[in-house]
Amino acid sequence: MSGPEGTETAPPSGGSVLPGDLTRALDAIRTGAYVVDELGCILAVNAAAEEFLGRSAADLLGHDAHDLLHRDAHGHPLPRSQCAMRQAFHAGRAAQARHSYFLGGDGTVLPVSWMITPYDAGGDGSTTLVLFHSADASADDSGPEGPRTIALSELERLALLAETTGRLTSTLDVDEALRRLVELVVPRLADWVVVDLITERDEVWRHTVVHAQGDALVELEELKGPMPPVPAESPMPLSRALRGAASTLAAPRTYQREPDSGIAVEQRRLFDHTGMHSAAIAPIRSTREVLGALTLGRSENPVEFTSDDLPLLEDIARRAGLALDNARLYQRQRKVAETMQNHLLPQMPGVPDLQMTVRYLPAPDASQVGGDWYDAFPLADGSTALAIGDVVGHDLEAAAGMAQVRNMLRAYAWSQQEPPSRIVERLDAAIQHITDVSMATLIYGRLQQADDGTWRLSWTNAGHPPPLLVSRDGVTTYLTDGHGILLGTGVGRGRPDASVALPPGSTLILYTDGLIEATGRTLDTGMQLLRKHAAALIHRPLPAFTDHLLRRVRAPHNDDDVALLALRTP
Repeated sequence: MSGPEGTETAPPSGGSVLPGDLTRALDAIRTGAYVVDELGCILAVNAAAEEFLGRSAADLLGHDAHDLLHRDAHGHPLPRSQCAMRQAFHAGRAAQARHSYFLGGDGTVLPVSWMITPYDAGGDGSTTLVLFHSADASADDSGPEGPRTIALSELERLALLAETTGRLTSTLDVDEALRRLVELVVPRLADWVVVDLITERDEVWRHTVVHAQGDALVELEELKGPMPPVPAESPMPLSRALRGAASTLAAPRTYQREPDSGIAVEQRRLFDHTGMHSAAIAPIRSTREVLGALTLGRSENPVEFTSDDLPLLEDIARRAGLALDNARLYQRQRKVAETMQNHLLPQMPGVPDLQMTVRYLPAPDASQVGGDWYDAFPLADGSTALAIGDVVGHDLEAAAGMAQVRNMLRAYAWSQQEPPSRIVERLDAAIQHITDVSMATLIYGRLQQADDGTWRLSWTNAGHPPPLLVSRDGVTTYLTDGHGILLGTGVGRGRPDASVALPPGSTLILYTDGLIEATGRTLDTGMQLLRKHAAALIHRPLPAFTDHLLRRVRAPHNDDDVALLALRTP
């Protein structure tokens, strides 16, 4: 099967479809639509296209759209050099045509009108959206060109809504979603875009005031900021939109009358400052509440908004509301998770003559919490307990399990004057019966200072990556002794202990596997990187040593959280 001119592509894979949200976005379009990749092969198709073409999705996905569909008026294959859609596709630009022909599944030649536009589907490669409908459906008595403007205006509207859905739903950051919204509507629909948001404390905040100046988008900071409260009975357009009423039009004269509220005063200031002669205002709503209002304004464009423009504005605002609601819910969850994690991870005790630094980096795609943890606390005999561990998972459930394991370890370590191995045996037996933790790794050690001032570490390792000891001269040693099976297997009896003297000026590094493991990198490679960079950084102060070590060793696209505890003897 042919790909672009002069190349061959592999046969269709039988449905290498993009994520489901793309297919759902296409199904929301009321005309035939499909998305092609940079080679022109169909990635996703909606039900309207399947019905119109008489072809199932399985018959379309993975095929080169030109080879499969494009024909001349007699049903003959259309040379690529004569295909206007193919030329625009390779040029990466929007295009449209009133009279073209597609081949139906039963061999029928179908007259179509089409429009294509570059489309951000959220993947790595470039994609293009194709919208089409029956050319006969647009015919009327308006002249030789028929309803070309009306039909293509409808296609453009559908393309804009599809792009709005795809771009806004592919981010969970409020500011990024609003930035994308601005790029979608300015200058395509308006010279100005203004977004007023209602905060979680029911305050109104003018978040966005952007003007199109040529190809640049300019933010007017002086018009942004807090707004007066929304009046309950005001009939003014913005006040009504912020209460969730239907969209409406506005002009400078709308706010020239005696202002009925502080918001009306701010709106008069907005029109005076921007020079807008026409505006359309719509509420931004989620399924649960009103989130704000979207205002589109024209100053350079002499064409005024009319009531015919309001349905499109409402559709855009509705999609923006769903995206903003999702982003707000996600950010609220992250805030709760961050607060929880900050309370779960303890403050380090001050140990005389000993430096100690800890760091925690959450998994980038998780909820800012996870099962990686560290701990240090004084024991009844005057020694200091050290621990680092990893409960399987990086979510709220793993964080809750981590808290259970950490608190049980503290209780056993304080109450039982026993070697580290015996403490961990007790812990292992308990977590199988009184927690939901299925599997975990752990290093537990005791740090003691002798009368002559030297420090000694005794420890046991339950399936965890070995600690790294770095001398003040940069000699590195992995402490591989004392290694036993991980927690949760039910066969953890007879755990070994190990002991080592910490030389003066040496640095001990306890870490979780997220520091050294990464996709495409072996564990040995990660451990060698840690050893190499720890030796190179050893002369830096401990906080700087720790920060630089994390930046250098942790893989940029690591999908696991990382806990690290570093201590340095005097």
